[in-house]
Amino acid sequence: MHLGVFEVAAPQVGGTLSWSHPWSGSRHHRELGHWTGIARLLEDAGFDFLFFADGYGYPTVDGDLPPAAARGGLNFSGLDPVLLIPALAAATSRLGFVVTCSTGVDHPVATARRFGTLDHLTGGRVGWNVVTGASQDAVAALFGHREMTAHDRRYEIAREHVELCLKLWEGCWEDGALVEDAEAGVFADPERLHRVEHAGTHYRSSGYFTVPPSPQRTPVLFQAGTSTAGREFAASTAECVFLQGTTPAHAAANVADIRARAAAHGRDPRSVKVLVGATVTVAATAELARERRAEFERMQTDEVASVIYAGNTGIDLLALPQELPLHEALARAADPRVGQMGQSNIDRFRRPDGSTPLVREVLAELRGRGTRGFTVVGDPREVADQLEELVGTTDVDGFLLEAVFSPGDHELFCELVVPELRRRGRLPHEEERAAGGGTLRERLGAPSPRLSADHPGAAFAARPSAGPSAGSAADLAAAR
Repeated sequence: MHLGVFEVAAPQVGGTLSWSHPWSGSRHHRELGHWTGIARLLEDAGFDFLFFADGYGYPTVDGDLPPAAARGGLNFSGLDPVLLIPALAAATSRLGFVVTCSTGVDHPVATARRFGTLDHLTGGRVGWNVVTGASQDAVAALFGHREMTAHDRRYEIAREHVELCLKLWEGCWEDGALVEDAEAGVFADPERLHRVEHAGTHYRSSGYFTVPPSPQRTPVLFQAGTSTAGREFAASTAECVFLQGTTPAHAAANVADIRARAAAHGRDPRSVKVLVGATVTVAATAELARERRAEFERMQTDEVASVIYAGNTGIDLLALPQELPLHEALARAADPRVGQMGQSNIDRFRRPDGSTPLVREVLAELRGRGTRGFTVVGDPREVADQLEELVGTTDVDGFLLEAVFSPGDHELFCELVVPELRRRGRLPHEEERAAGGGTLRERLGAPSPRLSADHPGAAFAARPSAGPSAGSAADLAAAR
């Protein structure tokens, strides 16, 4: 069972309110010690990685920041988690780090350089959560764009963005191109460097990638999104998919669809790891766990749920007719943002027959849950039972844990649930962890630090040119 922790460098996570409760320590999110403490805790417990969601946006209603978002710190305020990673890597030795980076902001060269650098500094322990953006209307305005890019076009841009990054990571430096022979005075073999030429629909690039190959070359590629376009993108490109499920049946259908699409792309469907979000509230007894969960739920309101949903979808649920099904209310509202922002958070409420719950029912479900995945409450045995049952019924490979009171929930899970999962053989013991590979890709089950041969990025790997061999380092030095 693979385990990660879902966090943000912000007051709270998961589309809910909790930072102001005495049990929450997330007010310290601007302090480095807060994060190094969490990283060490997760590493000692055997977690695979710490995952940071990120984005430039914030909730908007009628084109502006709702006062409730500012008052409550609801998806408003946040630091750049990329800048935390080198410090967290220095404080740990095995834990992986996954960072969200949108394909709709920077040029792929900047993205490739950033993650190539992080892969070096972490010793191959970094992953890129590829997203097409969040709160896109706010982001478009912040960056001076005239309008928000349409949903499916954002995925077209994302595919090309990732393709160019793969060309840079995999296609510029041959294995052995980095020589670093101080005695001969040769840093790199020019005959083993290849110019990258890309002239696409959305990006152009011509030149050499200046970051030498890192331990993984390409960071582990994560993707979060369960719209049709999102699942297709994940199946063709992602190595690990993060999804949120409203019901086990809904999650199982998404997992099966992603694996089938991966097979259609010629990939081993089991090589695509699928993790689902889970909010676990655990205590020594089930009664204490329920009391802890109740403390959290008492803080949630319809206003909190509506503001968070607006940030993800551009839709103000409180402004819609409460007694209409969601899809019908959205159709009547005729909001141009519908379907162009956070499609996954619209589709998650769609039933197999295409219908949706009433708007008031959606609000009730979001209240206390937000954009989180499954809710698991109980003592250590009950929690382990529920997690095992979810794995069995959905075919997911593990969980991204979304704390309500961070870091306290992480501490309780590590203290109470990890030993129980290890006893059941769901988590490796210390000696098994030590025997595994050192990169994040290997930690997630891959046989090598590099992309698998059936991943489309492997086709961009640099190969020896048809010209004469570059010869030894001494030959290269003499040629100078």
